[in-house]
Amino acid sequence: MIKRQTKSGVLRGPGTFSGVFPGAFPGTALLLVLLLAGALGGCSTVTGWFSDAKEPPLPGDRISVLLHQRTLSPDPELADVQVLLPAPEPNADWPQSGGYPNHAMHHMMVPETLSKAWSVDIGDGVDDDVRLSGSPVIAGGRVYVMDSASVVNAFDTKDGNRLWETDLTPDEEDEGHISGGLAYDQGRLFVSTGFAQVIALDAETGAEIWREKVSGPSRAAPTVRGGRVFVVTVDNRLFAINAENGAGLWTHSGISETASILGSASPAVGGGVVVVPYTSGELVALKTTNGRVLWQESLASVKRTDVVSNLAHIRGRPMIDRGRVIAISHGGLMAAIDLRSGRRLWQKDIGGLQSPWVAGDYIYVITNDAEIACVSRQDGRIQWVRALPRYEDPENQEDPIIWTGPLLASDRLIIAGSHGKAMAISPYTGRFLGTVEMPDGVSVPPVIAGGSIYFLADDAELVVYR
Repeated sequence: MIKRQTKSGVLRGPGTFSGVFPGAFPGTALLLVLLLAGALGGCSTVTGWFSDAKEPPLPGDRISVLLHQRTLSPDPELADVQVLLPAPEPNADWPQSGGYPNHAMHHMMVPETLSKAWSVDIGDGVDDDVRLSGSPVIAGGRVYVMDSASVVNAFDTKDGNRLWETDLTPDEEDEGHISGGLAYDQGRLFVSTGFAQVIALDAETGAEIWREKVSGPSRAAPTVRGGRVFVVTVDNRLFAINAENGAGLWTHSGISETASILGSASPAVGGGVVVVPYTSGELVALKTTNGRVLWQESLASVKRTDVVSNLAHIRGRPMIDRGRVIAISHGGLMAAIDLRSGRRLWQKDIGGLQSPWVAGDYIYVITNDAEIACVSRQDGRIQWVRALPRYEDPENQEDPIIWTGPLLASDRLIIAGSHGKAMAISPYTGRFLGTVEMPDGVSVPPVIAGGSIYFLADDAELVVYR
């Protein structure tokens, strides 16, 4: 076993430990087994909770056979390098969008075998006019979630029992506004809404504590740290608000955009710095205390050639991890930036709308081209890349699948799609491990807390596996 001094004390990789699944390598089990037949042109599933198939040997072929869909390629110099990850660790809570304010969760622990624990209808789901935009947050044995009509619910994590609900729609407003999301901190639930308001609720009862007006609607969850609530609005402004009383502290304005992709990203906070993603492709670092600009970067790619790709929009949450900022834009650029100086450490021509996930020395990301890639945190080189199913009807190439995630749970990368399926992928090789049916498409990323994975489907059904 290869060891290193980490919080967990060890690194894990294929074949480096035993006892997880007798007779199998780590991560070879989740939900239903996905059999790759032919050229992945047709996939079938077999009922069961784990596969007895072993990981392919290393070094080995890590390139999908769907070569015509490939835009990224693994670095050939990494062919013999084995991916090693920190051992999974338990997390009792998932209090904010992205887990913690810095959005760096690394390797979370769930049971060896997962099964459905409970599900519950949270209210209104997705239709032609409104979307679900915020993932659930979990704290203190409760899961908090907001439906598409801006109704916030609290459920018991043990059994899904509804504890309270609060409708945040102002009396003078009608429904149909896309809201931002939720964040929990110090017994309070902070909500960014489509009504250009930020609201604080008592997490125990759902009672309103304060309500603050901002310049425009928000389509991203707030981030809370150090008694400050940070909210980004659709007009590219950041508001820093006093968490105690709702008083405005300071603001920052990014470049205004006339067009953008639906949805925004929550800022990342760590080390006294808030890193703000704007729909213009700007990434700005400011001091949390007074809003002073420390540095700013653009993640707009010079290789953009069409109207859609010209949108540099940063919709995936940036992360702050061990002195580095990791961020990706839709416009086709992923970068690692030094948190203090703003010096760009590396960049890669990778575009995406989903938040990257960092674990140890690797970053996992879903690209605009329906691929999932394992990228070196150190220098941005690609370890492996896998093509994901792109269409619900692959024969006619109709109904594109939009994937969300990933998150890393006990040696499994978990993603979910708009076609109503969740998938497990090996973080070590990119091998497909299994799928499970969801009640509907999934547009918001799943989350992990207390050894459970929470999926919020588009029909507003919250499904919990543990």
